[in-house]
Amino acid sequence: MNVKIPSALLIAGALAFGVAACGDDEETTSAATPAASTASETPEPAAKIDSLTGTSTKVTLDAGFVEALTSLKVTPGPVGDATISSGGVATFPITGGNVTYYTPGSVSPYVQGLINHDGSGLSLEAGGKLVELENFDVDPGKSVLTGDVSVDGTEAVADAPLFFLDGRTLQPLRTNEDGSKAVLEGTTVKLKQEAADLLNETFGIDTLEAGLVIGVAKITVNTGA
Repeated sequence: MNVKIPSALLIAGALAFGVAACGDDEETTSAATPAASTASETPEPAAKIDSLTGTSTKVTLDAGFVEALTSLKVTPGPVGDATISSGGVATFPITGGNVTYYTPGSVSPYVQGLINHDGSGLSLEAGGKLVELENFDVDPGKSVLTGDVSVDGTEAVADAPLFFLDGRTLQPLRTNEDGSKAVLEGTTVKLKQEAADLLNETFGIDTLEAGLVIGVAKITVNTGA
């Protein structure tokens, strides 16, 4: 792993700004800034992880989301390496990715990269139809989670925008004693319009809408310290 950081806390802070996605709505993200430089050369990053390793993104499924699925007779389930606990916590292992953090105002978006969750996802089954959402990628610059969508085992859409990540409910950043892990908890996961349209069409309903709260995320990453 090539890690370029002044300190483990700085890279954790970079993740807090970007992965938390503190946008007010789906058109505004925390990682973008109107004061970005227009210079042709990109400045040196303040912090950088070239290769993320572990650990996981956990989403505590919202009671309203679970109730909505129940009323629609839609059954959720884990895909691949994902798990869903009896308490309604879905866990998706982080398998790779990268994060680069620039001084705010020097580049837009000032947090860039992807956090990959290959080989895991969430399934939704109803009326003889099985939809699988998997291979999630978190884009900190766009406050969005994308993934591959298949219907009854056949790929329907690749890299589809699935969830908006609203960080206004984010709790303060936590790290362990040696700074090797950063924990970001409290980001609200909401359904994107594209995902709502696809699910409504597949299941023959018109109930799901953009902005539906899916749950609250807890992201734990290795900082490389």
